[in-house]
Amino acid sequence: MQKSNGLLALEDGSLFEGWSMGAEGEFVGEVVFNTSMTGYQEIMTDPSYWGQMVTFTCPHIGNVGVNAEDVESRQPFVRAIIARQIAERPSNWRAAQSLPDYLRATGVPALSGVDTRRLTLTLRNKGVMRGALSTVNLDRARLLEMARNTPDMSVLAPVSEVSRLASEPWAEAVAPRWVEHADSAIGPVAEQGPHVVVIDCGVKHNILRLLAALGARVTVAPATAALEEVLALAPDGVLLANGPGDPEQAMDVVRLAQALLGRLPIMGICLGHQIIGLAAGARTYKLPFGHHGGNHPVQDLRTGQVAITAQNHNYAVEADSLRDLPFEITHINLYDNTVEGMRHLELPVWSIQYHPEASPGPHDSLGLLREFVASLAQEGGR
Repeated sequence: MQKSNGLLALEDGSLFEGWSMGAEGEFVGEVVFNTSMTGYQEIMTDPSYWGQMVTFTCPHIGNVGVNAEDVESRQPFVRAIIARQIAERPSNWRAAQSLPDYLRATGVPALSGVDTRRLTLTLRNKGVMRGALSTVNLDRARLLEMARNTPDMSVLAPVSEVSRLASEPWAEAVAPRWVEHADSAIGPVAEQGPHVVVIDCGVKHNILRLLAALGARVTVAPATAALEEVLALAPDGVLLANGPGDPEQAMDVVRLAQALLGRLPIMGICLGHQIIGLAAGARTYKLPFGHHGGNHPVQDLRTGQVAITAQNHNYAVEADSLRDLPFEITHINLYDNTVEGMRHLELPVWSIQYHPEASPGPHDSLGLLREFVASLAQEGGR
């Protein structure tokens, strides 16, 4: 297939050429980079990437194609894919189609042949930036103007774009082969598991699959759910899920978290972690270029143990703002000492900034979900 040319313009004036390997057209969004070596399909379908153009530092993606089992949501939510080389012919027994065919079918643009090393260094040195990508009109001045006129992510409210509209049960568990090497962290924690209500801010399927594998009865509620709706589901605990954007633009969920404090055990993951911080009176801020990848070392301050984690977030809880609150910082990122976990000193409320359910990995932190479900089962007298 003959490839058309494509061009990416950043708001600082940087230009990056490539050739189109996905949907044709013009697109705008926030440009970030991801350092994962595997898992491009899971990254593309992670709702937390809503509105973002993802640059892969791994020089070659697409070699194992795309399949129906590895998606993390109902559709891809990335605004665009940017890579050094995208494979056109997959080589894997599980592949149902090639990555370029999948991108075209789902309306996601992609540029291959891009100098991703220069692009990554630009973002690392200057921070995430807005960008404009086109495969139909490569006028540089015009694309630069489009990039600079794109709304900043901090003024958008993307949670409403990715959350489901009504509560529904979830029963699908992870496939046994997914956790063959991690069976110590997987398996029902009680004969009759606790009922977990997950607030869908953009939840990844693997969080739900793992909760089900651990024996929890899972109900997924929309981000707009009011306190009365959540309590009517009679949960044993609530999990505030991951999702895209600035947590200060998800005030409905912040208010729900405030109302739940002291009523039910709560766990937060990623955006849910930041929402718990805001609900408790802490502050959040935007990181220079965010944390996106599967190689972030996180230390548990209580044990000294270090886990390699998967992360995807542009915002963090400000450590100083927790000083006068009844919270302790439990985990920190060893790259930049940002807050990666916290726990309420009196209430059953705790959260982590990274992804314990990481698919395809690493799996160092799978046990945290098991601890959450086990604590609910114990609390309920099971």
